[in-house]
Amino acid sequence: MTLTVLLADDQALLRSAFRVLVDSEPGMRVVGEAADGAEAVRLARAERPDVVLMDIRMPGTDGLAATREICSDPELAGVRVVMLTTFEVDEYVVQSLRAGASGFLGKGAEPEELLAAIRIAAAGEALLSPAATKGLIATFLATGGGVTPARPSPSLDTLTAREREVLVHVAGGLSNDEIGERLTVSPLTVKTHVNRAMAKLGARDRAQLVMLAYESGLVRPRSPGE
Repeated sequence: MTLTVLLADDQALLRSAFRVLVDSEPGMRVVGEAADGAEAVRLARAERPDVVLMDIRMPGTDGLAATREICSDPELAGVRVVMLTTFEVDEYVVQSLRAGASGFLGKGAEPEELLAAIRIAAAGEALLSPAATKGLIATFLATGGGVTPARPSPSLDTLTAREREVLVHVAGGLSNDEIGERLTVSPLTVKTHVNRAMAKLGARDRAQLVMLAYESGLVRPRSPGE
């Protein structure tokens, strides 16, 4: 199966470099390029890519607005957005995740990291890279960060005790295999719990589960030194 990718960045040279990288990777193909957010939304609807690599700051309609529009469109439910940014953590990144992005990647990432990010996002996994930024985002969210959520976080009361337990581990950045080892169950059982939690909470993917876990207070960031 070929993973299709849409590139959205106002820098033509950067788009060209990404295209060469993606098109040279077996099993991946660029299906379009956009220079601004409005064009990214139009191409996303026309091409239905598996993953959109979206620059946050673009002229006109920026990446944040485009991400919100793509991720709120039921017909584009299968499209995953990975934000490209020169900033590791700021309010734009947090808003991007709240808008539905599957995660973000620094523009200085190595080629292997970019290709891995496409695969991770397409698989519905949470991409909060580098790993240390997961804790920084958690702290930003827990302290409010001056950003109001786009909508109230759904109640976790609909989750079973085991689903809540799994959600805690998902928010900790553990994979299904790692959670399975912690809970002494199979990775397939963990995946079932994760999928049920996403369905009950209306989350698109694991990144959204991480957001909900912190916004609801189920998981709290650790203090320095903990």
